[in-house]
Amino acid sequence: MSESIEHIKTLIVGSGPAGYTAAIYASRADLKPVLYTGMEPGGQLTTTTEVDNFPGYPEGIDGPTMMVQLQQQAERFGTDVRIGMVTSVTLSDQVGGVHKATVDGTKEITADTVIISTGATAKYLGLPSEQRLRGGGVSACAVCDGFFYKGQDVAIVGAGDTAAEEASYLANICSKVTMLVRKGEMRASKAMQHRVNSIKNIDIRYFTEIDEVLGDMVVEGIRVVNNQTGVKEEIAITGLFIAIGHKPNTDIFKGQLEMDEAGYLITEGKSTKTNKPGVFASGDVQDKEYRQAVTAAGTGCMAALDAERYLASVEH
Repeated sequence: MSESIEHIKTLIVGSGPAGYTAAIYASRADLKPVLYTGMEPGGQLTTTTEVDNFPGYPEGIDGPTMMVQLQQQAERFGTDVRIGMVTSVTLSDQVGGVHKATVDGTKEITADTVIISTGATAKYLGLPSEQRLRGGGVSACAVCDGFFYKGQDVAIVGAGDTAAEEASYLANICSKVTMLVRKGEMRASKAMQHRVNSIKNIDIRYFTEIDEVLGDMVVEGIRVVNNQTGVKEEIAITGLFIAIGHKPNTDIFKGQLEMDEAGYLITEGKSTKTNKPGVFASGDVQDKEYRQAVTAAGTGCMAALDAERYLASVEH
């Protein structure tokens, strides 16, 4: 049985900008990486229609095309890209130890190093109309997509620091921002609450939830409901931003890797090292501050360099 278990130098879990950048660097360092794409090949960028803020694309590029090109670049240097999902892992505590992974619940592989780039999934409200219009005016990243709504009326859902920051950001470029808060107060810090309250073109609606997102192909408005009175109202907008949090895709690592209270992997200092030797984390799975494609790519590069140095230190 053991003879049928494939052994590799470097396993990369996840196929967003972090995973593919790690693959490019790992391939060039002759680490012969095998990359498993996960359930969403290409990661969150495959749901983004236009990427205008990644360096090197003066005319912008659509997210799916960019991810295909990143995959092609990784494969050009020898990365073995495989469709599949790592469903469980057993990570070694020993320096120079072998890590085990199961793919799609059946295939077992072992690896000298593991680079985790499983990302984080934006939380959505779960409305059918919201899901239908994702990419057509519904977004989970104001910093990524706010530019496309310059001078327009938009709405944002959320009550925490992220929602407050994104509302402030949108207020600088949009004519009006309607902020929908489910409860009678915000969860954001007092400083962030003061900031949004001081911005004249932010209209905060408390006790307000979305009943439906309006529009056929693109967002044309929202129907909201006051959850105290039951009164419904339609608001004309062209962009809807959901800022109710992200969930890092770290369930399979629970109990083995150190995480913060939200489930983000904790890395050592400025490195991508986790608490297990030979296991590295890059991208949104360990970054809840920036969550940008370019920062994810940067940490993917770092993870591959960390893996290369680790292997050089344990090989005799």
